[in-house]
Amino acid sequence: MLLQASQGQTGTAHVVVLGNEKGGSGKSTTAIHIAVALLKAGQRVATIDLDSRQQSFTRYIANRQAWAKRSGVDLELPHHRCIALGASMQIADNENSEFLQFQEAVAAVERTFDFIVIDTPGTDSYLMRLAHSMADTLVTPLNDSFLDFDVLGSVDPATFAVTGESHYSEMAREARRKRRQLDGATTDWIVVRNRLSMLGSRNKQLVAEGLHQLAFRLGFRAIDGFAERVVYRELFPRGLTALDSLDEATLGTRPNMAHVTAREEVTSLLRQLRLPLDERGRRRAAARAE
Repeated sequence: MLLQASQGQTGTAHVVVLGNEKGGSGKSTTAIHIAVALLKAGQRVATIDLDSRQQSFTRYIANRQAWAKRSGVDLELPHHRCIALGASMQIADNENSEFLQFQEAVAAVERTFDFIVIDTPGTDSYLMRLAHSMADTLVTPLNDSFLDFDVLGSVDPATFAVTGESHYSEMAREARRKRRQLDGATTDWIVVRNRLSMLGSRNKQLVAEGLHQLAFRLGFRAIDGFAERVVYRELFPRGLTALDSLDEATLGTRPNMAHVTAREEVTSLLRQLRLPLDERGRRRAAARAE
């Protein structure tokens, strides 16, 4: 099983984990765009929501399913599972219940799907750490500010030079170390800068320089993600992504340049993730397009 053995084995799903111990960084939005992009590429995709309380990822997928039925538009949907919160008064019992659910969810899809996309909560938890140790690709969305940068590292207030690593960085490094010990595999860690200003600023430059310094120390790749656009918020109630058809039947409204720009932005992000697409999936996608 993936929880015990190598994720890099032939016939085993590639695990993409969205993680950050700070809420509001765009984990669920990024997760749904990755999942839908993979589905459109003909890949078999399973999704797991570990944020049992907030369930933003789960609601996004439910909204997508409801909108497809209401609008009559054929929208790609992943095989989804949300892990329920343990209801016991004992922490150990709750952790065991949640672990068994997670184990069951992974076991059901690891050999029959190409990808598993896992959205984690914005708080430290046993399952969150376990998911990080399973990741083939770890994606950490980060709002483009020093308030969010603090989850990765600290900076000197005068020079803005990186002076240390923070709690989440230490946890991610430990999870990657455990993964290497387990099966010798390397986790590709990518920090995605979200809510980017469309204008140049000193803050934008300083955050970029700080991430460059941390990337060298921690071994992650820093890439640009989503700009600060209202369109991403408008897509959520219908479960849509910037990658869906830009027509009035799908969107439920007349498309505009914001939709086109967002699609280009998401396409660029996904290209930089360098996810390994299964060739059979490519052929499935090509056949579907004919």
